[in-house]
Amino acid sequence: MVKVDHAAPAATKAPGGLRRDVGLIGLMWASVGSIIGSGWLFGAEKAVVVAGPAAIISWVIGAVAIVLLALVHAELGGMFPVAGGTARYPHYAFGGLAGMSFGWFSWLQAATVAPIEVEAMIGYAKHWKWADGLQHADGTLSTSGFITAVVLMAIFVAVNFFGVRALAHTNSAATWWKIAVPLAAIFIIAIGNFHPGNFTSEGFAPFGAKGVLGAISSSGIIFALLGFEQAIQLAGESRDPKRDLPRATLGSVAIGAVIYILLQVVFIVALPHSSFAHGWAKLDFPGISGPWAGLATVVGLGWLGFVLYLDAIISPGGTGLIYTTATSRVSYGLAKNGYAPKLFAKTDSRGVPWFGLIIAFVTGVICFLPFPSWQELVGFITSASVLMYAGAPLAYGVFSDRLPHMERPYRLPAGKIVAPLSFVVADLIIYWSGWDTLWRLGFAILLGYVLLGSYAWYAIRKNLPDAPRLDFKAAQWLPGYLLGMGAISWLGSFGGRGYIALWWDILVVAVFSLGIYYWAKATASKPEAIERSIDEVVVTDAPAH
Repeated sequence: MVKVDHAAPAATKAPGGLRRDVGLIGLMWASVGSIIGSGWLFGAEKAVVVAGPAAIISWVIGAVAIVLLALVHAELGGMFPVAGGTARYPHYAFGGLAGMSFGWFSWLQAATVAPIEVEAMIGYAKHWKWADGLQHADGTLSTSGFITAVVLMAIFVAVNFFGVRALAHTNSAATWWKIAVPLAAIFIIAIGNFHPGNFTSEGFAPFGAKGVLGAISSSGIIFALLGFEQAIQLAGESRDPKRDLPRATLGSVAIGAVIYILLQVVFIVALPHSSFAHGWAKLDFPGISGPWAGLATVVGLGWLGFVLYLDAIISPGGTGLIYTTATSRVSYGLAKNGYAPKLFAKTDSRGVPWFGLIIAFVTGVICFLPFPSWQELVGFITSASVLMYAGAPLAYGVFSDRLPHMERPYRLPAGKIVAPLSFVVADLIIYWSGWDTLWRLGFAILLGYVLLGSYAWYAIRKNLPDAPRLDFKAAQWLPGYLLGMGAISWLGSFGGRGYIALWWDILVVAVFSLGIYYWAKATASKPEAIERSIDEVVVTDAPAH
């Protein structure tokens, strides 16, 4: 995926031994390739149904939110250039309990991506007659669709078991394809199908501010824009991280945001008025289960529709393979750091963490039951992802106080303002996912505490050599944070009881988040404990295969 500029000056070596030979283009390309994923296949259609044409505003807000989180990660990525840093920053700052928790959030995020890619493939496959019965009219999986989804998940796992490395990793050519296809769809469809009156004929914002804000989390907007951290993961190999990390981070988010906003604009203006004559909430046209391919066919571009149907198999399939691998690697890391049984760290003769793959398969199958459609699952993934990323602003605040002299290849300007602001924004995104999504996320988090907590208790009781040190004192804010977010969601106006009205709920989330932020800073680990955690945490991934 990463393209290295060989015309650049000779590579140097970082203190840790990594070769610093990745330039700005390589960093940016890595993130852009991750940002332009299967989210583009559904995001525009789902967003316009929830927010109307004002979905464009939702994309802008989503992009700003991601930029804030990305900037915080840029500094931390330079400080700790290790794979999987997103889950490790809270461990460094708050000790083992926080490390276990955010490791579990990271695993939840990784484990649910492959199932949503399967649902994307099935949604577009419905175009063909043989696959027409795989989904109900509301887009949820039928019995045959569920069986097909299970088979596709099994294929992802089988490919990983056989160690077909070339199929489990994207490369530069695949990134070009992923970007070229949506850009082609934008310009080809817009040329002969540009109806600006669509923006106002049924109202620009028919569902008001609530629709605009709700679309950010529930329609795949944040899900689509995630991926910026790929450049940050390469911080240790960057030729000039101080200059290139912020540029690559902001540049990749900007490129992704522009492409997605253009997709949203063209999707709206290209629609025939008959498709939304009964209101945007009832948007319908032939082939809507595969929105872009269906739209291309409706406007007479059948050949483009065929290309998009093909892309909807190739791109999600590749992403599903990668995240099946990633899930087993996260569980491998949890085991290596003492949070999960050593069985998760065992590999076969090909270097495959086989038990982690089996659990990834089982988890994927389970996901199809409470989340039988792309849109139902995307809200869960968004919440789990942002919850995982929310640990970074908290850790940033701790490191700025506890480790002020530690080397930072990139230092975030106005970091003491940006960090708490980004934490507030992250919590708002989680809140906007709605109670129906968050109670499910809460159940998944509770399940993780039962499973990982039971093993931690066993390891500590048996005095195992890798038994985790949970550091309850440094993470005392965490239960209050999780329970508080759940309570606000239940009381709020996004799927909750409605006791807290719109706008007031935003104020409540903001005040609550700032309280948690400064509470976490005050009770974080001492500098010597942080340095010990940095030395102790295993940073290796599962062996490549």
